Amino acid sequence: MAYRNGTYVAFDGQGTTDPTQSNLKYLGLLRSWNNSKNYELTFSDSHLKTYRVLDTSQRRTLENRLMERLRNSKNMLLILSQNTNYDRGMLNFEIEKAVDVYKLPIIVAYTGCDYLLDARKYSNRWPKALEERIDNGSLLAIHISFKEKAIMNAIDQFSIHSSEDNRLTSALCTYVEDAYRSWNYL
Repeated sequence: MAYRNGTYVAFDGQGTTDPTQSNLKYLGLLRSWNNSKNYELTFSDSHLKTYRVLDTSQRRTLENRLMERLRNSKNMLLILSQNTNYDRGMLNFEIEKAVDVYKLPIIVAYTGCDYLLDARKYSNRWPKALEERIDNGSLLAIHISFKEKAIMNAIDQFSIHSSEDNRLTSALCTYVEDAYRSWNYL
């Protein structure tokens, strides 16, 4: 088995291949931050480590490729927007496998907010699989704003390789006000 060092980014494609009409635009933004000298964010994108899957691929082919990416990941960055659907597409499959099979800690990043101190305020964005795992306690997650420094800190801090002192302890962890203040988001 390969060393698990990638970050798996998941989002709702909103049933379209047009990035301007879906949360795919946020993956593009992450990648631009990752590739720019003007930003501090650096991460190993699990999606770039395997062969590309086309939108016309069979569902089983797509599932196998996604599982291969998850298997080689150290954490999942889950992007949720106001348009995230409760039960559509592959997002619930990705969350189920990340948590139930690969035991990945989830970094839940919410678009459109500068800081986040109470994850339940955004529960209307939770996909079905996330909500179920929060409710049954099987999920270890931190909920953050979709901001570069918050994302960078969470990717660096929370993974399957985290030390015992640095592990997530529940499904609804958040950063404290002082963290957002130190990043100038509050």
